[in-house]
Amino acid sequence: MANYLSMNRDALSVEFNAVKQEFEEIKGAKLSLDMSRGKPGADQLDLSDDLLTLVNKDSGYKSQNGTDCRNYGGLDGLNEMKALFSKVLGMDADNLICGNNASLNLMFDVITQGMVTGFGDEPWVKQGKVKFLCPAPGYDRHFGICEYYGIEMITVKCTETGPDMNAVEELVKDPAVKGMWCVPKYSNPLGITYSDETVKRIAALKPAAKDFRLMWDNAYVIHDLYEETDKLLNIYDECVKCGKEDMVFQFTSTSKITFPGAGIAAMGCSPYNMKLIKARMTVQTIGPDKLNQLSHTRMFPTYEALLGQMKKHGDILRPKFEACLKQFEEALGDTGIASWTKPRGGYFISMEVLDGCAKRVGELCREAGLIITTPGATFPYGKDPKDSNLRIAPSFPGVDELATAAKVLCVAVRYAALEKLLK
Repeated sequence: MANYLSMNRDALSVEFNAVKQEFEEIKGAKLSLDMSRGKPGADQLDLSDDLLTLVNKDSGYKSQNGTDCRNYGGLDGLNEMKALFSKVLGMDADNLICGNNASLNLMFDVITQGMVTGFGDEPWVKQGKVKFLCPAPGYDRHFGICEYYGIEMITVKCTETGPDMNAVEELVKDPAVKGMWCVPKYSNPLGITYSDETVKRIAALKPAAKDFRLMWDNAYVIHDLYEETDKLLNIYDECVKCGKEDMVFQFTSTSKITFPGAGIAAMGCSPYNMKLIKARMTVQTIGPDKLNQLSHTRMFPTYEALLGQMKKHGDILRPKFEACLKQFEEALGDTGIASWTKPRGGYFISMEVLDGCAKRVGELCREAGLIITTPGATFPYGKDPKDSNLRIAPSFPGVDELATAAKVLCVAVRYAALEKLLK
């Protein structure tokens, strides 16, 4: 494959006609493919079917301390569930709350707490303009929470080592900046892991706002694809060293470990923050689904059992990622019009196409029967300033389907690039 950027106009025209014909043939196949979200495939969901039978009359409904999980109570979750998540997040079990299936609910509630009741200071809503730092490309649902509350989002470039910390350290001097979103390991969508230096600089931040809160969404903390894994420094330990333990909230869940629709979410924070959160929760809920937590702790009685499950997930996901990357290299590798990440874990591949082409790629994919994440979604307000980022989610289709989907995407990328170059 020749480098498009070095072709003369005649050569580009010839190539465009060939790509256009290939695109029309794909449209004629009337495909229906979906790479829009990082959903586990059915083969991954099958790994957790035992959850449906682990709690019953014969096995009993009581937790290790004798709690009848069919009844009310247990505001912050089962002790054994918290003990398991303490291994995942590297925090003391007493600093954890285990809730229902979506960590997004816990994150939304923490932001609500800041807006409505505050964190030891006036509620954010009474303090005038509220701002949040948003490393991007990033997770669209984080941005959606901010938009819901009218929180102004400030885009911070996310690099191979994490957020641009020079920018972050300058921006937190504004007392209106109340927090920052982070997906620190195998980030959504870049697949990068924050470096030790980045984590230490984040923990050592000196925000002007005393009620600044770091939203540390560690969704992919044990979602490795290879034996050689990325290592992430423990943010809570680093914050404690800096006397900033109240600054951070950690989140994770079993959404991509067991069933996304019926998993367990966890939140970790300092004793001070825990006191504030529990004061709200005593009014908000009578407790989580303890039967589901009981099922999970019976399926994963040890941290090692949990890691065994993650190896099975990795064995399913790895060929899917590799099928995508192989297709990208073969179809786009020498063209000069695209680059992409090669993550060692998580659920996404991030692709950069020629500036001004991402939305057009999305349009062409739809025409060809492939749904991808809406271009721009990985930036605050859905506005990618360069219109160049694509989030690729390889997890849901089968390997054969995925190879076809990746081929369609590559044709769309070439089509959009050639259109632009010919203009």
